[in-house]
Amino acid sequence: MKRALFLPTARQTNWLLVIGFLSLGQALYLRYMALENNTVSLACQAGLRTWLCDTFRLTIVLFNHSVFGWVALIAALLNLFRPSIVLVALALAAAAFGIVLHNADLAALAMGLLILSLARPAPAAE
Repeated sequence: MKRALFLPTARQTNWLLVIGFLSLGQALYLRYMALENNTVSLACQAGLRTWLCDTFRLTIVLFNHSVFGWVALIAALLNLFRPSIVLVALALAAAAFGIVLHNADLAALAMGLLILSLARPAPAAE
């Protein structure tokens, strides 16, 4: 018997849209209001202690080690072999950060794997 393809329900799709847009919005905010804003960037590098500067420093460390891209890729690979809405959400959020914050090579590969995972059969019901 042929199993149905992995397809999120309407409610799950709405949550994925919310997670995706919030991640994309936060990544854009960090990039253009902190990382590429000279005033904020220089103040944070000089030692200013605010939540934005702490996030700025954390983002720089994660970017240097390509964490956004690797997390997205690992979650997408796991989702390819065992489809799960949680893995889709994690990969989607990490890929949004990765694409906006210049880890685009791994994040774009993860997005391709996410699209490919929609053609996989759904997990068998127990």
